[in-house]
Amino acid sequence: MRPLKALFSDLLSGLTLLSRLPVPVHQHSGAASGWSWPLAGLVIAAPAALLIRAGTEAGIAPGPLAAAALAVMALLTGALHEDGLSDTADGLFGGRSPERRLEIMKDSRIGSYGTLALLLVTLVSWSSLAALIAAGQALPALFAIAALSRVPMVLVMAALPPARPNGISASSGRPSGLTAATAFFIGTAVAAALLGGAVLLPLCAMFLVTLTLAQSARAKLGGQTGDILGACQQLSFALGLMLLS
Repeated sequence: MRPLKALFSDLLSGLTLLSRLPVPVHQHSGAASGWSWPLAGLVIAAPAALLIRAGTEAGIAPGPLAAAALAVMALLTGALHEDGLSDTADGLFGGRSPERRLEIMKDSRIGSYGTLALLLVTLVSWSSLAALIAAGQALPALFAIAALSRVPMVLVMAALPPARPNGISASSGRPSGLTAATAFFIGTAVAAALLGGAVLLPLCAMFLVTLTLAQSARAKLGGQTGDILGACQQLSFALGLMLLS
């Protein structure tokens, strides 16, 4: 059993990796903090949830409110996961060799595949969240999916080696099987507590889309990158909200 101080340091490390939130000075634990990433998702979702609650009481329409909530979360993460999604689409579909695909993914410019992926996935998230706001079910769904969508990142990071020897993913290390299992348990437990049996369909769908993306990354890149992890989160988030809506 790790000391409480070390566990708290892991949570701070998770927030450092997955967000732009200011956190106290701590001992950075890299991928070992993966168990806490679902909890970091809850923290990231909290300001957006408060905005939805206040906006609903003020009578703001679901569409603009959903857009504002997604914008808040993107600002809190520095659009880290959105950038990963667009780079992944450009790399996996735009190159003919692993080396060329990785080169494309490292390029800061966005291509046609990346633009289309970002627009379509964001549109799914926005329309689904707007529907949930209109139905009065947005807050439990947002918290549940924000936590659950961070689990695939840990699972893929544990299952696949880094595709680059000097990338962000490689420098963070690989989470252990226990770390990945703990993240899965925490994310699933949080989502189940908020959604009950309704969590089963999003959970199964997230597993399938993550498995598909992981297999594609293994075949086309030779492993995972930070961009692949971000794409896992974005696809899982949009898919989860869509199924709950």
